Amino acid sequence: MPNTESLNPRFADIDSWPTIEAVEAMLEGQMSAVASLKSQTQQIAAAAEAAAGRLQKGGRLVYVGAGTSGRVAVQDGVELGPTFGWPAERLLYLMAGGIDALVNSAEGAEDDADEARSRIRESGINADDVVIGVAASGRTPFTIAALTAAREAGALTIAIANNAETGLLHAAQHGLLAATGSEAIAGSTRMKAGTAQKAILNLLSTAIMLRLGRVYRGLMVDMVISNEKLLNRAFGIVRALSNCSEAVAVNAVHLADNDIKTAVLIALGKNPAEAAALLHYHGGILRDAIEAMDGNAS
Repeated sequence: MPNTESLNPRFADIDSWPTIEAVEAMLEGQMSAVASLKSQTQQIAAAAEAAAGRLQKGGRLVYVGAGTSGRVAVQDGVELGPTFGWPAERLLYLMAGGIDALVNSAEGAEDDADEARSRIRESGINADDVVIGVAASGRTPFTIAALTAAREAGALTIAIANNAETGLLHAAQHGLLAATGSEAIAGSTRMKAGTAQKAILNLLSTAIMLRLGRVYRGLMVDMVISNEKLLNRAFGIVRALSNCSEAVAVNAVHLADNDIKTAVLIALGKNPAEAAALLHYHGGILRDAIEAMDGNAS
């Protein structure tokens, strides 16, 4: 039995505890879940750098999982668009049982290795893609089969599991272990295991976006401007990065058609066409574009 599913004698009578004691014990578990990742920072960084290298070639981020682990994985992916401007067409979700399994239990789907292999093949997974598989037990047949097939197709594979020495970790080029141990409620991997999975995914995907230049000076320069609040935030980002007035920032954002990176270069003195061309030349990396401007100015 995986450690994540074993019964911890300490919690055998948790249903009879005073509620405050149960909540405090569960919070303690959540904190220990995040602390368990300290040993994995080097591995997470290595995986992020390798992933960024593939994605710079135009590949996709592919999330694979079943049940709770699959839902946690999908949640990470859907946040990348609004936060970092990651294109929807460069995201793929291979959830056991299909996307409907996000809200409805799909019993037995996690055991269908043939379906996983078929979906990897039908998705045209290739060497530019990055496939991330998540499974608390590390033994889920669907997820293991998907990563194995993706690796055979040349993709970069990353595994996240909560149990050591499991098939999923061995199937991937980069295995990330969150050794969270048993849960307060035996087998409820939506608790400590799920928290650690989400934390790893947050760290991993954000580090990937850092390496892809979608953050500059701690600001989300590829953020999608989808409402008034974010439009005002964009004005603030442009002001902060170009040291310009509010009026200049507003005008630059409008001239850039709400593209923050282009707006920053406009606020620094480029016209829209020059700004767009400079960004394109530097692969969309705002830092490199600004440094090129500074170098030319000197």
